[in-house]
Amino acid sequence: MPTAPDPLLKRCHLPPALQPQDLVIAIAPSGAVKEIDALEQGLAIWRSRGYRVELGNNYQSRYGYLAGSDRQRRDDFAAAWHNPKCKAIIAIRGGYGGARLLEDWSWRTTNYKWLIGFSDVTSLLWSLSTAGVSSLHGPVLTTLAAEPAWAIARMFDYLETGQIDALQGQAGGGGKALGILLPANLTVATHLLKTPVQPNLAGTILALEDVTEYPYRIDRMLTQWRMMGVFKQIKGIALGRFSRCEPYPGSNSWTITEVLRDRLEDLNLPLVYDLPFGHDGTNAALPVGQPVILNGDTGVLNWDLNSAKISDKDKVLGKT
Repeated sequence: MPTAPDPLLKRCHLPPALQPQDLVIAIAPSGAVKEIDALEQGLAIWRSRGYRVELGNNYQSRYGYLAGSDRQRRDDFAAAWHNPKCKAIIAIRGGYGGARLLEDWSWRTTNYKWLIGFSDVTSLLWSLSTAGVSSLHGPVLTTLAAEPAWAIARMFDYLETGQIDALQGQAGGGGKALGILLPANLTVATHLLKTPVQPNLAGTILALEDVTEYPYRIDRMLTQWRMMGVFKQIKGIALGRFSRCEPYPGSNSWTITEVLRDRLEDLNLPLVYDLPFGHDGTNAALPVGQPVILNGDTGVLNWDLNSAKISDKDKVLGKT
């Protein structure tokens, strides 16, 4: 039986559905753009769907490892966010630097438009959710062309119709829970804890992925979450891909799978492994701030709430 989230927790407001001919602005809020061929391929996919895609002013800028200074990147993001003709903002790439834009940043919550990205873009997605606005954890422009056809179609189906299919992973046990989905890169999210851009974690289903972190570093981050009591607030954990997280060659180390099991399986929460999202492979879109059911016994992450009790659905939708 699903466990009801905090009755005060409400799902985020959905931006309007996208339609062909809508204006989409691609920005570089984090690392410097290097993957020019992949950028062109991603642009071609969006434009083939009928969208008008414009590139932000700073996408060719360089400031160390960043795509321009903080002021350049913040101004470019603000111009897109406050542009009334823009219906969606898609990150060109991740890297590092998104959180640097959020010092003294204020969202206009009446600007309901899509923000799309993952990895370092976690900081922007999480911050936007604190303003009560939903976004989409999904491929950035430079990774989109590498996605399988079904994942690309699934992303556009959701953006255009609001419909989204369930995802199948590996069962980790713990039963079934209903909660608000909060996807994130684990490393980025860990560095947002206890900052002003951390969302309310009570009643959430965390969806976590990571890349290029040694197992002991994943252990260290998950131990921090445990010691902060975060896992006592949430309703379940959905794990995506932890790619290139192998131990240092020759080290006496647990594998990444062993670390995840050691740090998570004793929490008595619904747990699912190997869902198709994250780096270096299929990165299926995950709506931020929307209700889901996580079934740890079947390995399914499902947006169809028909299997939940009516009373639980009322609470998660903020009707009580």
